[in-house]
Amino acid sequence: MLILTKSMLSMMIGFILSVGCGVVVIPLLRKLKADQRVSIYLEEAHKKKNGTPTMGGIIFIFPTILTIFLLYLMDKIELSYSLFIVLFSFIGYGLIGFIDDYLIIKRHNNKGLTEGQKMIMQLVIAVVFFYLFMKGGNEPLLWVHTIGLKIDIGWIYGLFILFVLAASSNAVNLTDGLDGLAGGLSAIAILSFGLISWNTGWLEGYEELAILCFTLIGSLLGFLIFNVNPAKVFMGDTGSLALGAFLGSIAILTRHELLLVVIGIVFVLETISCLIQRFYYKLTKKRVFPMTPIHHSFEKWGWKEGDIVKLFWVIGLLGAMVATAFGVWL
Repeated sequence: MLILTKSMLSMMIGFILSVGCGVVVIPLLRKLKADQRVSIYLEEAHKKKNGTPTMGGIIFIFPTILTIFLLYLMDKIELSYSLFIVLFSFIGYGLIGFIDDYLIIKRHNNKGLTEGQKMIMQLVIAVVFFYLFMKGGNEPLLWVHTIGLKIDIGWIYGLFILFVLAASSNAVNLTDGLDGLAGGLSAIAILSFGLISWNTGWLEGYEELAILCFTLIGSLLGFLIFNVNPAKVFMGDTGSLALGAFLGSIAILTRHELLLVVIGIVFVLETISCLIQRFYYKLTKKRVFPMTPIHHSFEKWGWKEGDIVKLFWVIGLLGAMVATAFGVWL
């Protein structure tokens, strides 16, 4: 029960610090004119959002790190190796997003880092993550816990880790298009991984990973106070890339990489819709969906933004519940 108590304490601290951070940071972002222009393809539906500050990922990234540091000073947790490498990818990808958001703000348009630049930076951090992961004594295994199957895939596992981190970070980034959508879905997914982390007693630092998950959930709940419709701040790439990397890192460390597909089912569907649209358009010059990611198609079909977010949250919650039952009980 002690780990549960610590998790609830960390979530509460993360929430309080996040709300306080939002109260301070949002006016500062407005003063700095850190707003992101709405895409020309969305101006009709989202024109009211022009002028809303971006880079709001700071509101949950900083409180999460600060909470972990405070818990360490209070001697409530230890700074384990597993905790360190997750924080490394979380902060690293957050910095990539920060640079992208900064360039967008500076140029007063939606052109930040190019896709190539962003991908190279993501891959560099993923390579370092893989090095740290293997140096920690981990084996290159694909592990299906339910049936006790372990497959040694050797050096291919390195490419697999690169794919997981890049795919998860970009999937959350694509999903961040409606008020509260990516933040709420991330909180749900991280809750699932927090529960799974509790069950990975074989992993060094598993308690700290679970506490980190619940800390971030608390910080995200604080952020959502400012991000649900009508949003007072957007998380920007600062937040979305950091959240995606966090999910990917936890999945890798707990050896539930394959289960990430179910836990992040909405993120997966959003990404698949973009891939289908892109490839089909290249082949036929026609579109499968009115607009991608798929949440924008729902807008084109006449759905209200709040209803789309609620529907996607429910789908994400169902996926997370199934995955948690599979990953913990079965």
